[in-house]
Amino acid sequence: MNYPAASVRCIKNLCKKHAQEAGNEPCRGSKRPVALSVRGRGGSAPWFCVPQGGWRREVTHKKGGSMRRFTILLLVAILSLVAAVSVIAQGESKTLVVGLSEDYHSLDPSRAYEPGGSLIYHSVYNTLVTFPSDSVSEILPSLAKSWDISADGTVYTFTLREDVRFSNGDPLTAGDVVFSFNRMKNLKDNPSFLADTIKSVTASDDHTVVMTLTSPDPSILAKLVFDAFSIVDANVVKAQGGTDAADAAGVDTAEQWFMDHSAGTGPYVLQSYEPTVRTVLVRNTNYWGEAPYFDRIIIRNLPQPASQKMALEAGDIDISMDVTPDQVPSLEANKNIKVFSTQSDTLIFLLCNEDSTIGGPMSNKLVQRAVRYAIDYEGFRELSGAGANSPAAMVPIGFAGALDPSEGITRDLAKARDLLTQAGYPDGFKVNLEYPDFNYIGTDFSVVAQKVQSDLAEAGITVKLVPQEFQASLAAYRGGKQGFSLWLWNPDYYDTLDYVEFLPSGVVGNRANWTDANADQEIIDLRNAVKVETDPQKRDDLFRQIQLYEQVNGPFTPLFQPGVHFAYNADLKGFSYNGQWRVDLTKLSF
Repeated sequence: MNYPAASVRCIKNLCKKHAQEAGNEPCRGSKRPVALSVRGRGGSAPWFCVPQGGWRREVTHKKGGSMRRFTILLLVAILSLVAAVSVIAQGESKTLVVGLSEDYHSLDPSRAYEPGGSLIYHSVYNTLVTFPSDSVSEILPSLAKSWDISADGTVYTFTLREDVRFSNGDPLTAGDVVFSFNRMKNLKDNPSFLADTIKSVTASDDHTVVMTLTSPDPSILAKLVFDAFSIVDANVVKAQGGTDAADAAGVDTAEQWFMDHSAGTGPYVLQSYEPTVRTVLVRNTNYWGEAPYFDRIIIRNLPQPASQKMALEAGDIDISMDVTPDQVPSLEANKNIKVFSTQSDTLIFLLCNEDSTIGGPMSNKLVQRAVRYAIDYEGFRELSGAGANSPAAMVPIGFAGALDPSEGITRDLAKARDLLTQAGYPDGFKVNLEYPDFNYIGTDFSVVAQKVQSDLAEAGITVKLVPQEFQASLAAYRGGKQGFSLWLWNPDYYDTLDYVEFLPSGVVGNRANWTDANADQEIIDLRNAVKVETDPQKRDDLFRQIQLYEQVNGPFTPLFQPGVHFAYNADLKGFSYNGQWRVDLTKLSF
């Protein structure tokens, strides 16, 4: 770490205190102390006072060089001070501070699901395979140095690195991989569906893992990059009540331990977690790869973008993860700050519940179509700022098989009103819009909800906004209890199959109570076909049919893909964006 040049200053009122703390004699009388401060990123180093009898002496005006002796002693004192402070400066921890709106509530990697937690999981754990730090363009080796795929695409054989150790020094074995995969699947928590196509995982020896699938899954390697497939130390987790048995969902008790401990192979370890306050990571001294630059990473929960901006401008944080579009110009004008903007892979959407007892009018297919025609898509792009775009259906722009944005629905208020009349609501109706009251990657959900309210009012639908605390809203959303709500979806893995979850009986389909029991056979057949299709062209064609169906009969309205904006200390090096974990904190330095 580079520190500014030291400065010598006289601080009379601090002298006595710091001299006593240092065990030195405080200055007396009218003599003024000499204090030296070194200020760096971690605050100021202690003040060092010149002791009365140690580093200086009374000057006696005698012939023969008294002044020369005084000058020599003064130089010795100054050099001693500089040396002392240099030692302190070298020993000071190099700390990175990140500000974000916290959306995670568990730090058990086998339960990993919320996008904000990826910053932590990627820093503390490793997966068998990974992406480059600045893209999701290719699958790279990580804990697995190589792999082979059977001719029928159902058996994957991974060969592990032999030089990897966990943070406690235990060597990585194939048994740890087997335990990690089975535990994640059997916990039956939010990410467990990612392992649905995994039939079995076995260890043929200490460094060979064999994974067998129920059927070909062209997205399986992309899935394995996701945080929930992080490899944990099986012995440590078992000692804390963890299990990979079939009944893990009911008997595993390790989650609480994971709230302030970790058992991974990544560059950092979890030191502490204060929910809604901060998360602290410290360097893993047993890390098998190149040591990261920072000794410590502090992730501060700053829910409001304005608070993040102020903290960044004041030098209290190094990265703001939730910059809003309106903040970009002033941040770009600050020479001490850099701004990064791009299109995100996040999909902001409206959900209409298919259960009429919950959704009321929103369960009507004609009403759902009316909502899609009432939305001002161009206005949402402008609201989100640079990088924002409008997906044509529930597959984001950039994924294979996504419809071109030009094929999307455009606003038509007359058509929206006509559809409402056909549905039996010629005079409109009143409805509540539930949403989490938070900011995500610069998207303020309250602002988005207000625009939805305004847009639908022009079609005759009166919307009452119902903002909710994040975790409470999340629980209701996941439980399928929200009749009409505003939400977001980040890809769990970078393959278009992730968006099958918006179809009947998928993860998000179930949240809208859109199931096989109430869905058309047409969409069920399309879903089943695309899940096993390995030919890229045939897969793209199936996804095209699915999206065209969604535009007419789906319970979702895609609003926009927001632009994503980050601001960071201009001295920070190595910053890059990756949709999976957003920013790789382990690659940053000053």
